[in-house]
Amino acid sequence: MFFRLVFFFLFVALTPLVSFAANDQVIQSIAVEGNQRIEQGTILSYIGIKPGDMYDPIKVDAAIAALYETKLFDDVVIERRGSVVTIKVKENPVINEIAFEGNKRIDKGDLEKEMRLKPRSVLTKSDLQNDVNRLLAVYQKSGRFLAEVTPKVIQLDQNRVNLVFEISEGDKSLVRRIRFVGNKYYSAGTLRNSIQTKETAWYRFLSSDDSYDPDRLDFDKELLRRYYISKGFADFKVLSAVSELTPEKDSFYITFTIEEGQRYTFGKMSVQSHIEKVKIEPLQEIIASTPGEIFNAEEIDQTVDKMTEALGEQGYAFVNIDPQYNRDPKARTIGINYAIAETPRVYVDKINITGNVRTKDEVIRREFRLAEGDPYNVSKLRRSQQRLKNLGYFTNVDIQNQKGATPDKMNINVNVEEKSTGELTIGGGYSTSDGVLSDISVTERNLMGSGQFLKVSGTLAARRQEVGLSYTEPYFLGREIAAGFDIFDQRRDRQSESSFDSDSKGVTLRAAYPFTEHLTHSVHYSLRDDQITNVLDTASRFIKDQEGQTVTSLVGQSFIYDKRDNKFDPSEGYYIRVNQDVAGLGGDAKHLMHELRGSYYIPTISDKWVLSFTGRGGYIFGLGSEDVRINNRFFIGGNYIRGFETDGIGPRDTTTLDSLGGNIYYTGSTEFKFPLGTPDELGLSGSVFMDAGSLYNVDSTGPEIADDSTLRASFGAGVSWASPVGPIRIDMAHAFRKNQFDQTQSLRFSFGTRL
Repeated sequence: MFFRLVFFFLFVALTPLVSFAANDQVIQSIAVEGNQRIEQGTILSYIGIKPGDMYDPIKVDAAIAALYETKLFDDVVIERRGSVVTIKVKENPVINEIAFEGNKRIDKGDLEKEMRLKPRSVLTKSDLQNDVNRLLAVYQKSGRFLAEVTPKVIQLDQNRVNLVFEISEGDKSLVRRIRFVGNKYYSAGTLRNSIQTKETAWYRFLSSDDSYDPDRLDFDKELLRRYYISKGFADFKVLSAVSELTPEKDSFYITFTIEEGQRYTFGKMSVQSHIEKVKIEPLQEIIASTPGEIFNAEEIDQTVDKMTEALGEQGYAFVNIDPQYNRDPKARTIGINYAIAETPRVYVDKINITGNVRTKDEVIRREFRLAEGDPYNVSKLRRSQQRLKNLGYFTNVDIQNQKGATPDKMNINVNVEEKSTGELTIGGGYSTSDGVLSDISVTERNLMGSGQFLKVSGTLAARRQEVGLSYTEPYFLGREIAAGFDIFDQRRDRQSESSFDSDSKGVTLRAAYPFTEHLTHSVHYSLRDDQITNVLDTASRFIKDQEGQTVTSLVGQSFIYDKRDNKFDPSEGYYIRVNQDVAGLGGDAKHLMHELRGSYYIPTISDKWVLSFTGRGGYIFGLGSEDVRINNRFFIGGNYIRGFETDGIGPRDTTTLDSLGGNIYYTGSTEFKFPLGTPDELGLSGSVFMDAGSLYNVDSTGPEIADDSTLRASFGAGVSWASPVGPIRIDMAHAFRKNQFDQTQSLRFSFGTRL
């Protein structure tokens, strides 16, 4: 009884205290302090705590973490005073602008691509540090491991900041030494020559191959593999490629650990075809390798490509050739069986054309050597693509094969990217042969999207004035006949070469049609009025005899065989042109002219490094008792044999030094063209060349005439620029073989092409 009374009195006494403590744990209100830009409601939505909840330290810690995760706040503190919870925040600033200082080697745009922070985004310490690391990685990737990036935060009003990255780029970390471990057959020097990365040396100042690049290191591993496999080491492996940065961070030591394996030779070669109608014998002749030769994986790839092309010409578009390796480790031989999987002969179902906004479909389709329903032929498809590129209407022509509705049908998808074919050119410049000049022309190479060519041009130069109108319909009357006309008026100051001026005006009608895929025949008729005027009193008597007006009525033809990969900028193939003109169908001039031109192009390192051989020759003679007039003779000089002035070689009056022209000429040129290391869009290239030729045989006779067939020759170097107003060349040449009366010229500016 006593204990019950004690318990009762204790319960009554403690109940108010317990009730008071429980009420104190309930959150009555939540206040937010320090927020300037972010609304209180937004902050409360993140914390997961609301009035009426019991105060829980675990939930409070979670609320703090949630607010930090928003990256809106630099500091968060949650305090409790009784039943009131106060959230004190310090907002992260907003970035107003981002700038870079000291970046000379890497553009601002390339740096911005790597950053996560942007203007109008919230700045956090972690994001800032991450971006600093990313910028350092960009510089390290370019070989600059000494680069330093220091971020500077400039405070603005309304909690905004400008962010400035001060960059010290430092020098490139160069490759001091490249070592190889495990090489037995080849020396370290030989292997260094097979990879792209090079050891630093004083003479590599024009190259970046001696700077450390981790991406290039992976490529070097592949180059080593290709080198060894081409030498017969089919089991070759690169076990590791380790780069060690020196303590000074200015150079690297690179070590390749390799396993060469044993050397193999080719074993038995065979072809196995699962296509019934395909004959094995012609394909076996394509195989590039023979038994007993050192194994070379590149020859296998070449064989597969040639077989694929040969089968594509037979109509098998989706052929699969699997080179099966038969390895014999004891004999150290690898036999290859080229297994051709079964596939049906394919026919063209549809030719789909896309990308041509302006050019009509028929203009593209008429260049195709394949039609819908024809058997597929890879050679004809390749030729079709080449013909489309040669139109000059498109920056890119992409042709893709797509399987049709049935296994024996295929769609050809043609996607073109059109370029501007209309040009208004207003320009000026200087040419060695013409002096100061201005030029204006309006050209449309794809008139109304129909492929027609129209050009109106005018040139005003110190020594040449001309106006012209030219029009060509490439498919006259719906047939593959390119018909057109030219109207011209050309005036030329030849005072410095031959002491006279010439004026020629007239019209030419022309038509061309293909004999075969690469052989074209063209015919033309010209009616021309020629005048020899302003003959100086001191001019040669042979030129004074030519003064006056003549009318030339001329018909001619040309045979053109063109196997160049691109007629505008060829890098491979050859070109032959034969011209014949006969004058005398009315008019005053009566002569017969034959001319041969040709060129051959060989790509070397790539299609930008091109070796070319160019030649041309001509013969003109009068008909009946007529002599060849001076305005119809050949004049040769700096245009074709650089190192000589315009009309600088050939028959000459030794008393007046006037050039008289000749009836026979020949020239030849060998040139090696190469890139200058500038961006491709600049269109700059260099060249070295050697020219040779001669001009002789003039109808006039007399003791004062110097006329012989002595060979002239020169060598030199030049720079070409594919400028917006046409190709421009600057050539430096030295004439090392010349005649006593020839006129030489070391520096020459020229516009346009030479052939």
